[in-house]
Amino acid sequence: MTAALPGQPTLVDTGPLVAWLDRSDQDHLLCARYFASATGPLISTWPVATEVCHLVPAQVAPRFLEWIQLGGLQLAEIPTAALLSIAPWMKQYEDLPLDLAGASLLWVAQQTGIRAIATLDRRDFAGYHLPGGDPLINVLEPQL
Repeated sequence: MTAALPGQPTLVDTGPLVAWLDRSDQDHLLCARYFASATGPLISTWPVATEVCHLVPAQVAPRFLEWIQLGGLQLAEIPTAALLSIAPWMKQYEDLPLDLAGASLLWVAQQTGIRAIATLDRRDFAGYHLPGGDPLINVLEPQL
């Protein structure tokens, strides 16, 4: 696992949240360790939260939403105007593919300058680049 700098904000994709909430997931331990050690703000989007609620058991979703409400995860606002950037990215990366949740995280990265991301979609996010060519750095990748 690549260590994020202390206090550094990190974007969070769907996969790590689902794995953390589901003890039977093959990546549960990795994600549980990450969330236990994260010191900076964890930031995601409503499309990611929606996916998580869809993928976890019904009885887990309300606890996840309560955790967000208590400050465990910040949800960045995605204005309608952001779709002007998001839709072309989804088309550009349709071969990987790039869904709305992932594209919303790219948009937040572009707007905020945050480059750290916690994702289990290693192949896909390794291929996504922001305008100007900047990649995101996956904090769940093994340190080289």
